[in-house]
Amino acid sequence: MSGPDPFDRDELAGEYALGVLRGAELAGARELVKTDGEFRAAVAEWLGRLAPLLDQVESVDAPPSVWQRVEARLAGAQGEASNVVALKRRVRVWQGAAAAATALAASLAIVLALPREPVAAPPVAQAPTQPPPPMVAMLGDDQETKLVASWDPAGRRLILAVAGDMPDDPARAHELWVIPADGKPRSLGTMQDTERTHVDLADALAELMRQGATIAISVEPRGGSPTGQPTGPVIASGTLEGA
Repeated sequence: MSGPDPFDRDELAGEYALGVLRGAELAGARELVKTDGEFRAAVAEWLGRLAPLLDQVESVDAPPSVWQRVEARLAGAQGEASNVVALKRRVRVWQGAAAAATALAASLAIVLALPREPVAAPPVAQAPTQPPPPMVAMLGDDQETKLVASWDPAGRRLILAVAGDMPDDPARAHELWVIPADGKPRSLGTMQDTERTHVDLADALAELMRQGATIAISVEPRGGSPTGQPTGPVIASGTLEGA
């Protein structure tokens, strides 16, 4: 299908991963995730980049007056319609990034203000170890991608972004599973009824989130599977791969 040029598509993928799209642009991005493999890959790459940052900070909104003044200036630009569209898109990205940056700065200020205890001589320095890289999985069926999952090993957090239509039944729940190399499903809990879900995993489950492991979603009773294994149909699955 026709769409924005590659630069705009990458920006759109980043905005979708940040969760700042609304209205027609959100609907268009969801359609691209369903039908365009390159766009899905771009969303997965953005989720992989953002996962560690989203794990460290809570969102903080800038004062409404700031964004109102920015929007007013953009609206006042005459004869530059195409630039206004691009700038408004960047405003939404700045909003998401500014919230995270503000929270991070505040947390650093608190740490620096704490009194310091005398410390002993440092131990022999050891070579720093690199944290494992993030991984992603495209969860879907034969027709479409239903959900994009990003795993942040350093923070032990799984971030799920709904990309397609999910069955909606108030009497049922969507339960997440990881299926490692031994083929035995382990429950990761039930999903929230939102477009984005964060799941923090205990060490034992985090150890199973390795490249090649399968992430799956089954339909279960509202409280989750009564047996500890999937009892309903599996509506989407995908394999964890490097971001």
